[in-house]
Amino acid sequence: MKVLVTGAKGFVGRNLSVALKRRADVELIEYDIDSPEGLLEESLSKVDVIYHLAGVNRPERVEEFTEGNFDLTRRICSTLKRLGRKPLLLLSSSMQALLDNPYGVSKRQAEEEVFAFGKKTGAQIAVFRLPGVFGKWCRPNYNSVVATFCHNIAHDLPIAISDPAKEIELVYIDDVVRAFINVMDGIPPVTEGKYCQAKPTYRITLGALAETLRGFRESRVSLTVPDVSDSFVHALYATYISYLPTDAFAYALTQRTDPRGELAELLKSPHIGQIFVSRTRPGITRGHHYHDTKVEKFVVLEGDAIIRFRHILGGDVIEYPVAGREFRVVDIPPGYTHSIENIGQNDLIVLFWADEIFDPNVPDTYFEEVGKSDK
Repeated sequence: MKVLVTGAKGFVGRNLSVALKRRADVELIEYDIDSPEGLLEESLSKVDVIYHLAGVNRPERVEEFTEGNFDLTRRICSTLKRLGRKPLLLLSSSMQALLDNPYGVSKRQAEEEVFAFGKKTGAQIAVFRLPGVFGKWCRPNYNSVVATFCHNIAHDLPIAISDPAKEIELVYIDDVVRAFINVMDGIPPVTEGKYCQAKPTYRITLGALAETLRGFRESRVSLTVPDVSDSFVHALYATYISYLPTDAFAYALTQRTDPRGELAELLKSPHIGQIFVSRTRPGITRGHHYHDTKVEKFVVLEGDAIIRFRHILGGDVIEYPVAGREFRVVDIPPGYTHSIENIGQNDLIVLFWADEIFDPNVPDTYFEEVGKSDK
């Protein structure tokens, strides 16, 4: 299947092109403003699908709205009619087409040109009116508030909010790409009247958007991860991380060091609890405490150890030998005092999970020696 993407170097075009290139059944032609003369007409003569994403939204001259949005669309449609071709034609438009400013008028004219092409030729057409699209690779300080906020907050730059209560509607780039490709694959799009829609969409105020993104930045210090079970938060977090400076992907954890070794908290969440990691010197034992309610899991990543348990109401000591080569998980039930001893010759590296974030005011951690088995 031969597929043409116009505006292939734009935000939506790059994301769509990457997805299409993963398809073994697609031969992709990418067209943009700097493409060779003649590539467009040559492509129109042979493609099966056209994703018409090219457009102008920040021109130097007001006439460029018409030239870049309506005239290019008319050229594509007239060329197809002259060639007697009727491939699937999908147009990416904007909710701004509802407005009577030069940009909105040019987008609306482009929509009507595509509708007329479909009616005259019988070709399958799809016109998507999109709200604000956000996601990786969108240009900041241009026409996306999400891209601008993400870039500036990630780079410790100020952001300007004229009205924190102003609500905006957004759609995530991956959902847009999925909706576009579904049309090519014959999956009926979500429609409202004659317009196609990418779903889901989200509404948020500018103030809440800024607060959420600042929370993502702060999470590197607080270690509290966002609730990524929420699809909007999941998409926003992925977007924010994509704007990190390339020299700031890594960050240090705060280590607590004593003669036994080191310990560092890694992640916290009210939804999943807490993850931390420790390094323990040979011959050293950690623990000798129990919990009333807190549940933990231990995973030895490197080294050899014995995890010991004893029910606090009495009973024998239970021993679990564990080694990093096994990646074996050991559950720590409440009511059992427990310890972990490094029995190897090298440092012991252990990953711990607890089902709640540690609260020094309510630690639910009580000292009691485990002892050793009589074995």
